[in-house]
Amino acid sequence: MKNRWNAALFEQFTDDLLAQRVYSSQLLGQEPQLVLHGGGNTSVKITEENAFGEKEDILYVKGSGWDLATIQAAGFAPVKLEILLRLAQFQHLSDAEMVRLQRTAMTQPDAPNPSVEAILHAIIPFRFVDHSHADAVVTISNTANGLERIQSIYQERVLIIPYVMPGFELAKLVYEQTKNIDWDTVDALILMNHGVFTFHQQAAQSYNNMIQIVQQAEDYLENLNIKELATHQTGQQAIHTLVGLRKKVSQIRGQALIARMDCQGSTFSFSKLPNLSSIANRGPLTPDHIIRTKRNPLLLDQAIDEALEAYSKDYQAYFDEHHLKGLQCLDKAPRWALIPSKGAVYFGRTVQEMQIVTAIAQHTMRAIYKAEQMGGWTALSRRDLFNMEYWELEQLKLKKNKESAPMQGKIALVTGAASGIGKATVIALSKAGAVVIALDINPDIMHTFSSPQVKSYICDLCDEKAMTACLLEGVAHWGGLDYLVLNAGVFPPSSKIQDMPLSIWDKSLEVNLSAPQRLLQHCQTFLEQGIEPAVVLVGSKNVPAPGQGVAAYSVAKAALTQLGRIAALEMGEKGIRVNILHPNAVYDTAIWTQSVLESRAKHYGLSVADYKSNNVLNVSITSEDVAQTIVTMLGPAFSKITGAQLPLDGGNTRVI
Repeated sequence: MKNRWNAALFEQFTDDLLAQRVYSSQLLGQEPQLVLHGGGNTSVKITEENAFGEKEDILYVKGSGWDLATIQAAGFAPVKLEILLRLAQFQHLSDAEMVRLQRTAMTQPDAPNPSVEAILHAIIPFRFVDHSHADAVVTISNTANGLERIQSIYQERVLIIPYVMPGFELAKLVYEQTKNIDWDTVDALILMNHGVFTFHQQAAQSYNNMIQIVQQAEDYLENLNIKELATHQTGQQAIHTLVGLRKKVSQIRGQALIARMDCQGSTFSFSKLPNLSSIANRGPLTPDHIIRTKRNPLLLDQAIDEALEAYSKDYQAYFDEHHLKGLQCLDKAPRWALIPSKGAVYFGRTVQEMQIVTAIAQHTMRAIYKAEQMGGWTALSRRDLFNMEYWELEQLKLKKNKESAPMQGKIALVTGAASGIGKATVIALSKAGAVVIALDINPDIMHTFSSPQVKSYICDLCDEKAMTACLLEGVAHWGGLDYLVLNAGVFPPSSKIQDMPLSIWDKSLEVNLSAPQRLLQHCQTFLEQGIEPAVVLVGSKNVPAPGQGVAAYSVAKAALTQLGRIAALEMGEKGIRVNILHPNAVYDTAIWTQSVLESRAKHYGLSVADYKSNNVLNVSITSEDVAQTIVTMLGPAFSKITGAQLPLDGGNTRVI
């Protein structure tokens, strides 16, 4: 356990207790062995002067929705300490009422809701309080004789609290058990199956206490010669299994998901354990994780349909066994899956959600492996886990997360993505919630997008081997393919047929027709497993209204359009929509160099300025306009349209 404390850096916060709290909270949050993605909470007690000049003790406690790794001062909710201490004396208090009363005791109405552990933080009589879900400690407590092990490690210096639900119930238990103790004799609270609380008047010592408590647990595991999962073996990704699984899990969940297969290192080793089916179904590392990962992963030890049906039936039985009147069963879709001897698959509506599930699952697998060497992994009972999963406060969090972007969870592939229409389309799709595989021959593609929703590849589409490799890697990265935008193309130099070099003709056909055809062919098998799959081919005004001197370009785009029409007929049987967009006069794209503009304007006897505004509506068409139209064509507005050709040209008289 690394101690990240920097005394020199901390000196700048000497006169600001809240800044001290922010600093040490971030240190805790930066250590994934302590907290994961929003887990844990911290507080500081500060005496402040109110509007009437009266001194008040205020508890600044981590606010709901903030992550310790990145928390700022605004992420702490200021609550009157006196009110919290009085709430601790109640015999009964529902969690919803507790949240309401805590909110009424806040001194800043625009601050986030206080942590559900605010009362517990209040009754611990030290200025700084830190709470983590330390892997090592929880691993030890999650064994059959975990209590005895915890007692043997820490002796009398910690107060051990049996597991109860977080919130008022936990605060009340601690309140009752600590009425008559000498807090100066206690370094920490160990919450069985849950985590650790440390505390001190000084931020540094509270943080150091946490590190020392966790280090003792890690030393204990090391002294027992507890083995880590092997990391030297690597499994092979089964892309088609991944794509099919992603679609079926999305259908059960009722929304599109992205998915990623993990067959590397320790995950692969875990998937090869002989008792995988037993240990994988006992429960999560800590109950706080259940809202992210559900009680257990899907075990893909049989055909996908059968495995998912068994998982759904087990979840329904779990709900029927424990639910109270008025509760509605959540979706029965797994959040992650284990494939024996191959690895794991993680699902998420967004990249962030998938990353959270990934981190929690990987930590859980390592913890289970260690606990199995100490007599067996023993998580909380199904009842306790159900109570946490269906806790009213967790349900409120789920309701807040219901809104989503229109294409959230969808997976798109865009060619020619480094500039112009392709770049604008990637950005538009990302804003709509989709994740994107971005291909371009230009090496700049690797630095064009900074969004985690975009996976970029340098790819010459005329190199079928390279194109196939990028496609497979991209599909494996996101878990499938729903949308295909065939945009990449070249605009060859103007040349009349009788003067045209064969090289110009051949290159135009290869780049504008043959390469898209091959990519479409390779994508079809993935699109067939996609969610509301759709293809948009970027054609040209030159298809309905060709001009002299551009035979190589016009013929290739006309053939591409015909390819799209036939694809609509053939792929429609598989539920894949194929439509063609014919933009014109989109001058902020790479093909419209100054020399091309001058050449085309001269051909029509116009100045460049007049040529650029030569349409019925007298409007300019931008790459962003085209991108938004492409997104519309991929989306639900075109759900019953296929084989269509749509002009986007401001009204071209020859097309009309």
